[in-house]
Amino acid sequence: MNDPTPVQADEGRTVLLRGGEVHSPADPFATAMVIEGDTIAWVGSEGAADGFADGVDEVVRLDGALVTPAFTDAHVHTTATGLALTGLDLTGVPTLAEALERVGAHAAAHPADPVLLGHGWDASGWPGGRPPSRTELDGATGGRPLYLSRADVHSAVVTTALLDRVPGITGRTGYHPDAPLTADAHHAVRAAAYASVTARQREDAQRAALARAASMGIGSVHECAGPGISGEDDLTGLLRLAAGEPGPRVHGYWAEAVTSAAGLEKVRALGAAGAAGDLFVDGALGSHTACLHAPYADAPHSGTAYLDAAAVAAHVAVCTEGGVQAGFHAIGDAAVSAVVEGVRAAADQVGLARIRAARHRVEHAEMLTPETIAAFADLGLTASVQPAFDAAWGGEEGMYAQRLGPERARTLNPYAALLRAGVPLALGSDSPVTPLDPWGTVRAAAFHRTPEHRVSARAAFTAHTRGGWRAIGRDDAGVLVPGAPADYAVWRTGELVVQVPDTRVAGWSTDPRSGTPGLPDLTPGGQLPVCVRTVVGGRTVHSRPDE
Repeated sequence: MNDPTPVQADEGRTVLLRGGEVHSPADPFATAMVIEGDTIAWVGSEGAADGFADGVDEVVRLDGALVTPAFTDAHVHTTATGLALTGLDLTGVPTLAEALERVGAHAAAHPADPVLLGHGWDASGWPGGRPPSRTELDGATGGRPLYLSRADVHSAVVTTALLDRVPGITGRTGYHPDAPLTADAHHAVRAAAYASVTARQREDAQRAALARAASMGIGSVHECAGPGISGEDDLTGLLRLAAGEPGPRVHGYWAEAVTSAAGLEKVRALGAAGAAGDLFVDGALGSHTACLHAPYADAPHSGTAYLDAAAVAAHVAVCTEGGVQAGFHAIGDAAVSAVVEGVRAAADQVGLARIRAARHRVEHAEMLTPETIAAFADLGLTASVQPAFDAAWGGEEGMYAQRLGPERARTLNPYAALLRAGVPLALGSDSPVTPLDPWGTVRAAAFHRTPEHRVSARAAFTAHTRGGWRAIGRDDAGVLVPGAPADYAVWRTGELVVQVPDTRVAGWSTDPRSGTPGLPDLTPGGQLPVCVRTVVGGRTVHSRPDE
């Protein structure tokens, strides 16, 4: 592909891309596309492209590459992602011993850090299944402050030196003398740890995360911020950075419950797209804090409830009346039930039509029943989901089965049932919980570990492109058609195919007579597409160096 100069989104500037495969519902056989400024002007065939060639400012020859809408990751923690990319990341570490070894090496390599920060451990797959003890971490760090979040970021192990920075920590909910901290105790130590991050470190981490997103063909991210997550300065700084430098678009959410119209002023002042995201109704399954109707299979309790149905109703009613999108984090079945009950009560107060029009959203929504799925559809709730969770923790031997038992675990993440019911899906990663990896996410949805929950690659792809835009109230983006924003990615990949979701017939087709735009073959074990270029608003934000 020859394009030595980045595309700039100058007013009136036109660019013709030709000689590739353009994934567009406007023309399933499209090989060319014209960009005018920051907008798609035309999509069509190679023959018709000749008519544009002399009238454009630049011609980009695709050499057979695939062009798709840029992905939208509908749930990201940008600063935490960047800190994991540039710091201590224990994702995938196979044993406790290796985790402690990496902690010690990181401490030795960063002698000046006031607080050591790390992420990603998951003891559920370790021999013995236990996390590092405080004594072990004190030894590995030489007694220095350390914050080490679990993979799901809903619990953490810390050193004594960090605990000493939080007065009254032993009296907080979720404090355990020598076990991972959860709930309020976890939030307190996380705030103390991240208070050590300088503005420069934060900005560098945000740049690293956005650069990684762009390199994966992601053109937009939904930042899920909040008072117990990352702080106001973190969100406003990220939004300024994204507005001032080339990179993915950032749509920020602020997860703080409101009970009056005055509370919405803060959301607006922060520049947030809504009072939504990780507004916690419960925690996470891995940390035993997701709120369940029945106790865990491997713990004598049912998790943690942070908000009840009444609090949900109050928040949704105020947001709806104020024209602000609301949303919640809900994973366990009891938490999802509380959301449904609360949104239903808000609908009784302000009207069902207004609730539906607001497109309120629920993050994760893992433990659903036919009744709650039907309620999502009736209330117009968007399910913002993370298929990589199932890839990482699903299956008969996975963490979900450990926590819930195989029967309940098989009900998790029922994407096919959600789509059949008409529930809008928006796909994301919850990075750094799982990596920024859009094609891997589409693959995880299409090859769900529980076969009845699988959706077609086409449906998953749509949910990871157009679905993210719809989740913020935009129906005119995330698709390559005239008039849409020029947010797209160029990929080097193999033969394009059309997946047939019915397992009783052949799973894939390369027949162009299907009239359906093809997608890469995402069969597990095969190579995923490689991003050559990412363009946002007509401006190149990533270009692979060797292309």
